[in-house]
Amino acid sequence: MKNRLFRLARNDSGATAIEYGLIAGLIAVAVVGLITTVGTDLGGVFTGISGGLTDATTP
Repeated sequence: MKNRLFRLARNDSGATAIEYGLIAGLIAVAVVGLITTVGTDLGGVFTGISGGLTDATTP
């Protein structure tokens, strides 16, 4: 019984998959944050362009 528990404690076969899952989750959170920030900034840029085009006079 003691030997069985010792082998179970040393078994780390699923640790790598869990680590890769955590890394993928962190990357996904970073990408979502980056896309949200860039999307907000681009919205401001296009709003400025739209305002400039609206105020422009046509020949």
